[in-house]
Amino acid sequence: MAEEESKKVEAESPAEAAKRSLPEPAPPETEAPKDVCEEKPVVPSQPQEYKIDDSKVLAVSDKSVEEKASDNSVNRDAVLARVETEKRMSLIKAWEESEKSKADNKAHKKMSAVEAWENRKKASVEAELKKIEEKLEKKKAEYLEKMKNKAALIHKEAEEKRAMIEAKRGEDNLKAEETAAKYRSTGTGPKKLLGCFNT
Repeated sequence: MAEEESKKVEAESPAEAAKRSLPEPAPPETEAPKDVCEEKPVVPSQPQEYKIDDSKVLAVSDKSVEEKASDNSVNRDAVLARVETEKRMSLIKAWEESEKSKADNKAHKKMSAVEAWENRKKASVEAELKKIEEKLEKKKAEYLEKMKNKAALIHKEAEEKRAMIEAKRGEDNLKAEETAAKYRSTGTGPKKLLGCFNT
């Protein structure tokens, strides 16, 4: 009989817990006297009281109670294990994000260094090229000046030669005129008419 009572207590304990969780009903309101101003008080609506029929509660065997207890402990262990797993996963994810961020920053820093190095080298090459171009321009100008001087010198020499030839032609013409005048005055002829004919 003691076992049946303990089973009944265990079986009724969820029902009693449900009754305890419900709010207690408010005491009935007393009517106000009629001679006082009739005001209808605003009564907040109260939740309906749920009555649990104790006759419908089934007696639970010791096995089911133990299974519930073990299920609760297993369920609690599963929840704790899930929480622990989620915590571990969130830590792993945070670590992964941190490592990825570090890798990205490191790569960005190296890329910036490479870009700066490339810009320095390009600037150096461009400066050297400009220097060479200036040198070439200077040499070109020097060679151009030399060639102009040479051309002027050649032109001067050609003019001198032309002047010498003109002077020689003038002299030869003058000589021929003088010789012809002499032949006319003496009445004798020249010994050679042409350079190729001998008389």
